Amino acid sequence: MYSGCEEYISRKIVENLHYFDQSWLHEKPFIHLIRVSTNNGLFSHGEQLHSLTLKAGLFSDVFISTALINFYAKFELVRDAHHLFAEIPEPSVCSWNSLISGYVHSGHFRKALGLFCQLEKSNLCADSYSFTAALCACGQLGRVHEGRTLHSKIMKYGVECSVFVSNCLIDMYGKCGYVADAIIVFRDMVEKDDISWNSILSANARNGKLQEAVAIFHQMPNRDTISYNELIDGIAKFGVVDEAIDVLLKMPSSNSSSWNSIITGYTNRGRNREALKFFCKMHSCGVRLDEFTLSSLLSGIARLSSILWGSSIHCCAIKNGLDGYVVVGSALTDMYFKCGKIQDGEKSFQLVEEKNLVTWNALISGYAHNGKSERVLELFATKDFEPDEITFLNVLSACWHSRAPLKIVNEYFEIMTVEYKIDPTPEHCSMMIRMMGNDGDVSGAEKMINELGFDSCGRVWKTLLAACVTCKNIDVAEVAAKKVMDLEGDDEFVYVMMSNIYAWYGKWEDVCSVREAMKVRNVRKEAGRSWIDVEERS
Repeated sequence: MYSGCEEYISRKIVENLHYFDQSWLHEKPFIHLIRVSTNNGLFSHGEQLHSLTLKAGLFSDVFISTALINFYAKFELVRDAHHLFAEIPEPSVCSWNSLISGYVHSGHFRKALGLFCQLEKSNLCADSYSFTAALCACGQLGRVHEGRTLHSKIMKYGVECSVFVSNCLIDMYGKCGYVADAIIVFRDMVEKDDISWNSILSANARNGKLQEAVAIFHQMPNRDTISYNELIDGIAKFGVVDEAIDVLLKMPSSNSSSWNSIITGYTNRGRNREALKFFCKMHSCGVRLDEFTLSSLLSGIARLSSILWGSSIHCCAIKNGLDGYVVVGSALTDMYFKCGKIQDGEKSFQLVEEKNLVTWNALISGYAHNGKSERVLELFATKDFEPDEITFLNVLSACWHSRAPLKIVNEYFEIMTVEYKIDPTPEHCSMMIRMMGNDGDVSGAEKMINELGFDSCGRVWKTLLAACVTCKNIDVAEVAAKKVMDLEGDDEFVYVMMSNIYAWYGKWEDVCSVREAMKVRNVRKEAGRSWIDVEERS
């Protein structure tokens, strides 16, 4: 009630500010009004206040500037917020924290970490808010090394006693997959709140430690909806979906997130038809659909390439007023492209008002999926967004399909690793191996595998073996084949590839030896197969 009255009064004050005496225009009223505009989403009022601060000559005031940074960051206008920050003669720690948090809130995690590093190099000391924002960025990026460095500094500066900071540490370690470290932080906490318990439950559940998660769940002093949802989500991802449904049915008060976890569990396992059936059950039970329900469903439909179901869910999104959400628009873009409906995909992308990186990746991936390599590289060149590892995977895929020169490919790879400091994944490495193999440089590809630390990854060695067959390099092929056998045991892929390359060189004795080994080990070449949908029947 008070908040509503405060908003109304603040609106009237802003609308009539030009009638006030100039002596009234000083720091405290402006800061209060800017904060009200921020908290109540009054963007036009906030802009008017910004203009008035300039007219009144108050912009150099660090407190007003910080309030305005918060205002623009709340609306995800981080460029405007950063411009304001740059104009402050002597920014305070609060100014730094507002900008860093703004970048985190907007999903620009690398920029947030970069700003934190700049803060540390300044003559100011980071506080608990600085550290928690940086920890959040580390968790989202999976950068445990930087996270551990932050943890050490937190202990050094003596802010670890804060429950809030400890909770952020648990969350960071959990998101990076380091559950043991999260448990140590949790056990060392003198005081624990509900967020602490939910954070350690989530750290175990999201990393497949289901027995530990269930044990923590039963130890919790106060189990709430978040606790149930974290457990359901973990079981649906790593356990038996039916067991996750049992937990759902025992919940005192389930919500759409509880049901969404089951749908996501089905789609992640490729059980997309069961996801659709569960959605129908959810709808019949009167559970409110949200944007995440539809985005999960559309992800499954995209894998089925079922345009009929996709169009139906699109209609459902419009009917429920959910088509304006960025997650739904991004999922629709992805679905239409994967169903081969390029124009519908482009239209869905254009209709998303506030595009984020997921939206851009859906468009880029869609063009790559449909062989539009030139459009992928054109979009990347615009620099209208900050790319991530998925973006670069699609760029490398576009290079492969367009047969781009290896020199150009290496430049993109260097931009990823050096400019954006993105650690390559096995998928990036495999794509590079294919292109290096196509150029005949499998020796360089072998060296790259070791340099990137993928020596124990069977997938990349399989890719190298296939590349060796393509460019007929028998020496590196034998090295790759041995690595795959050592890492993954008998694999029909290795036998077939080596048989083919030996046959190419006319080494028929070796071909016979390979085929004899297949018989002895009872390894058979799997027959090829495919499936299509005809009137929604496989």
